[in-house]
Amino acid sequence: MAVVRLHVNGQAHAVAAPTHWTLLELLRYQLGLVGSKQGCDKGDCGACTVLVDGLPTLACLTLAVAAEGRHVETVEGLGVGGEPHPLQRLFAERGAAQCGFCTPGMLMSSAHYLDELGRADAPVIRRADIAAALGGNLCRCTGYTKILEAVEAAAQETCSRAQAIGDGPGGAA
Repeated sequence: MAVVRLHVNGQAHAVAAPTHWTLLELLRYQLGLVGSKQGCDKGDCGACTVLVDGLPTLACLTLAVAAEGRHVETVEGLGVGGEPHPLQRLFAERGAAQCGFCTPGMLMSSAHYLDELGRADAPVIRRADIAAALGGNLCRCTGYTKILEAVEAAAQETCSRAQAIGDGPGGAA
């Protein structure tokens, strides 16, 4: 057993957990944050994706003790003041979630994409870049089109200085 000290969604926690537990187990079983899904337990599906110090991280492959002193953001931490994050709202509005199992991981990878886009000197929204950002997330229900459209719309909404450019079929217009 180890005590892991970390910040989750802006709150400090000191959590006792077995040393063999993953970050996903700590989040779900000790903190009650069940948004991140336990899918493959092999790092293949991305359903467990969270942000650790701002970077997409597979919580099913990360030992909880490795999160010591880190800042973790889960899907529960995306919205502000009870309002959904633009990604969450646009996923719902655009029908980007089918069964919803992969959605938390998709949202967290998309949030990282938006963060990176917002830090760019000359941000450009490209459908291919969005697809690359979501490359570690699998969805068995959709053809990804509505997911890509929702992330693209969120990028246009949250990064007003970004330029949307077309990059092939289905690209931004």
